[in-house]
This record gives sequence, structure tokens and C-alpha cells, in this order.
Amino acid sequence: MEGTGVLTLPRNQKPMVCVEYPGLIQDVGNMLRTLGGEEGVSRVYADPAKRLELYFRPKDPYCHPLCANRFPTTTMILRVKKKTRKKKSQDPSTGEPTPEGTISMEILGVVGTVYKFQGMSDFQYLAFAGSSEGSTASLYDKVLLKKPEKEEYFHQEIHLHIPPPIFSRLDNPVDYYYRPNINHRDGYQPPHLSSENLIGLSRARRPHNAIFVNFEDGEVPNEPHPAAVKKWKKLCTNTVDMKVEQEMRRLFTCRPIWSRNAIKANLCLHPDKLKLLLPYFAYYMLTGPWRSLWVRFGYDPRKNPEAKIYQVLDFRIRCGMKYGYNSNEMPVKAKRSTYNYSLPITLKKPVPQAISMQDLTHGLGSLGSKDSKKAPPNKYRLKVSHYLFIFRSNCVLAY
Repeated sequence: MEGTGVLTLPRNQKPMVCVEYPGLIQDVGNMLRTLGGEEGVSRVYADPAKRLELYFRPKDPYCHPLCANRFPTTTMILRVKKKTRKKKSQDPSTGEPTPEGTISMEILGVVGTVYKFQGMSDFQYLAFAGSSEGSTASLYDKVLLKKPEKEEYFHQEIHLHIPPPIFSRLDNPVDYYYRPNINHRDGYQPPHLSSENLIGLSRARRPHNAIFVNFEDGEVPNEPHPAAVKKWKKLCTNTVDMKVEQEMRRLFTCRPIWSRNAIKANLCLHPDKLKLLLPYFAYYMLTGPWRSLWVRFGYDPRKNPEAKIYQVLDFRIRCGMKYGYNSNEMPVKAKRSTYNYSLPITLKKPVPQAISMQDLTHGLGSLGSKDSKKAPPNKYRLKVSHYLFIFRSNCVLAY
């Protein structure tokens, strides 16, 4: 308000978003193009898990962006105007009329979200080639297809230009703590590395006492590891675990080879207990047609022709929002997916909380106490979904 020190905040103001742009803005249109336009900014704002990308060269397909983090804020946009007019009285030092002005202020809106560019930009790679004379030439016209080309275009000699999508997975400095090589437990044979320059495993194999068999191995084990038997017998102290053990024995009696997801679809058992129960009944195949499957002790699928129906059929479906579903709706977690990698353009999502010791020690039946809610009977069973295909005889895959 003019002439007073009081500001009035209008009601029903539209929420505004602030972007702390790391540069001097001379053209608003060019600035928006570096952020992907109004449509791109709106798309990023609609997803709280995404970061705002800034391309300093928006027309360059090899330009790597600078990413901004999203923060909540409680600020206002204030417009301040000062109107000046010259007075008749003159300044004795300069002899010019002294200016007299009024200041007016207006609240344009309330800002609830701000994007701040706090990280470093990724390494940039320019597509050019050098000559023997010392000059450089651009390769954009040679590597970018702007129109349909004939077959001769793909047989000509061109410069190899295959840069990665990103050079650095981190845009903020981190402290890296160097640690010595991992000391595995007694009896574990680490895989042979083809070169001494390779970095070894980041952690020791967890001691679940499972027996691993390669397709090239001569014999298969006939009984579990003694430590696996001792571990399960020590943990199996209630009737719920005993019933699950009997049900697991029945499954491997009916069928010698099972996958982990197939067992989860037939048993209701906590995943941490399933890790201890599976090595008690079966060994794990690492390679070959039955890789990533659990095979009953004493059963060799390589010597039994009827085991061919249990070979792994591996097919991939890209998991993305543009196909109508997201990764949280998939009942089976993907082993490898480019959609779930932690890239600089996405934020790290919170990890699920760890299970309590009461659930592991007393089983599912003891959760119905006064201090805790009773767990549903199928809490850990694999959920039935139209994205999950369960193999049945005389049925063909839906994809």
C-alpha cells in the first residue's frame, strides 16, 4: 500500500514456484528453454521425486544437465516501486534539484517450493574431431540423423562417438572411506578375477550357509550344510515355523525345482526366515538353464530329462509410468532395471523400515498381542496381480 508501512496479503493466492537460476537473465524465453520450457518445468514440479534440469546448450543433444534440488519454503514475492520527482530546492553541494519519491509495495504471491542449484555440473563432451593441421571440425552433422538416409550412409567410415549418458553419478562432493579387502568366512572360495586391477566384492557373502552349484560342476550335494541345519533348528521354536517347514518339504516332494517367487506365492513366511529355510531343503544354481533356481538336495537336473520343463524363461518388460503402471505395483522385484537406478536426476526415496526382532524370534503367530496389531494371515505371501504370470500347464505367456 502506498504511503503506509502495512502490506495486505490477498486471499486465495495461487501457489508459486521459485527457481534460483544460476545466471544473469537477459531473455526470459531463452531461460525457459534451458529448463525445458514451461511444460518441462510443470512436469518436474508434478513429481516430487524429480530434480529440475538446466541445459546450458538446449540444442545440443550431448549436453549434460545441471540439476536442482527441491526444497519447501515459506516466502513471498514482493514488488517494490519507487516513484521519484524533482524538488524545486537545490542541493548545495551539486546545485541540482534533490529528488523526492514515494515507495509502493505489493505482494504478488506466496512461494511454497524453491529449486536450488547446489551441485556441480557433469563433465561435458563436445562432438568434434581434430586434424593433423591442428584445426577442429564439428561432428554433429555426421552423427545426428536429421532425415532418412540411404544404406550407403551406414557403411561409410565415421568417427566413433559413443559418450555415456552421464559421466558422474554424483553432483555433490562426498567423503569416500577406503577400506581393506573383505575377509570372507572360512570355507568360502571367492570367484577368480581375470585381472589384478579389478576391484573385489564390496562386502562379504552373508552367512546363510547356502550351497551354490555351477552348471559345470561334476556332482550335486545330497544334504544341506551342517551350519544351515543348526541355524534353522535354532530359529524354529514355534508351531508356525514347524508348519511352514512341513509345507516346504511337501513342495519339494511334489516338485524338485522351485524359484524363490514361486515359493513366496505358496508360503506365508517372512523373507528373512525364508533365507534360512531354503538352504535347509535345496541348493542354489548359479549358471546354466536352471540358474537362480533352488533344486532339491540329491536331484541333478542335468541327468533327468523331465527337468527340462523347469528351465528359466527370462523376458523383460520395461517398467515406466508411460506404460500405465509404476514399479511399486509390480509384485516381483526386477533384478536389473534402468528405471530404478539412482541417477542424479532423481532423488533417493526412503528405504522401508527393518523388521522387529519380535517378528523374527516368535514368528507370525505372536504378533497378536495387546501392544501390537494382529498381522494378516497372508502378510508375506506374494500378492496376486494381473502383472504376475503363474505358469500353468497348457497355458501360453500373455506377452
